[in-house]
Amino acid sequence: MTRALVAALLILLAVTVQGASPMKVMLLDGESGGPWHKWQLTTPVLKKVLEETGLFQVDVVTAPPADGDFAAFGPKFEAYHAIVLNYDAPDDRWPDALKRAFESYVTNGGGVVVVHAANNAFPGWPAYNEMIGVGGWRGRTEKAGPYWFFKDGRLQSDASPGPGGSHGARVPFELTIRDTNHPIVRGLPNQWMHQGDELYARLRGPGGMTVLATAFSDPANAGSGRDEPILMVLTHGKGRIFHTTLGHDVNGMSSLDFVVTLQRGTEWVATGAVTQKVPANFPTETTVSYRADLAALDPNYTKGLNGLDK
Repeated sequence: MTRALVAALLILLAVTVQGASPMKVMLLDGESGGPWHKWQLTTPVLKKVLEETGLFQVDVVTAPPADGDFAAFGPKFEAYHAIVLNYDAPDDRWPDALKRAFESYVTNGGGVVVVHAANNAFPGWPAYNEMIGVGGWRGRTEKAGPYWFFKDGRLQSDASPGPGGSHGARVPFELTIRDTNHPIVRGLPNQWMHQGDELYARLRGPGGMTVLATAFSDPANAGSGRDEPILMVLTHGKGRIFHTTLGHDVNGMSSLDFVVTLQRGTEWVATGAVTQKVPANFPTETTVSYRADLAALDPNYTKGLNGLDK
């Protein structure tokens, strides 16, 4: 196949996708493990950045609260190309029938995007942990699986005992691409700076993921001293999963790299391809780049962009 023919096919694919009806995406929220993850503020950011691509129609589905009636909660997963999880709940929150319905959706080809603390959820649900690869908190220990990190050019594990999940203060940090050929990160710089956010470290789980990008967890900031997986992809049955540990709050989500990788990751889980271009103002290895319009969705924005941990 000639280069000209390949280029023509790619252009045709892009035109076809742009001309088609937006793909339906469910944005699931409704609970977090504590007041530090304010899904009521971050869900509007996620919805905005997905819909502005023109590729997605986003329906926000809010699960009942901890004391709510889950017997009547039955979202129609199968009606969506992808489900974006801005949600963190304990094992016993979902009834078995709801868990089975979600498993069936993914196994049969449904796409899933795991955002930040969604990897804290459901520590004892085996299928969910296979979907996310690694997770933290909610009592995860070595029983959940080993620690996973990047070293010597490959993903490695450490079965040492200890709790799963940690992070230091929210400061800017550098990401490094580990798989330049994957559609989600193809065309991105090899290194770039991410706006102040939690850098998740010491995550545990069954693994099985392909790591797209890592960040060094600095011991000077309560870190592990390892290159931790930050962006990763997995498959579960026929389903595709994109897992990003970025996005603690509106401030972290306003970083342009979070926006771009979320948009591209959602398209990939829904279609298996990425047609979106990398914006010219994507961050570099020395500078962050953020969206002031997104940062302003936080009511504390007027107190300054970087209301970060000291």
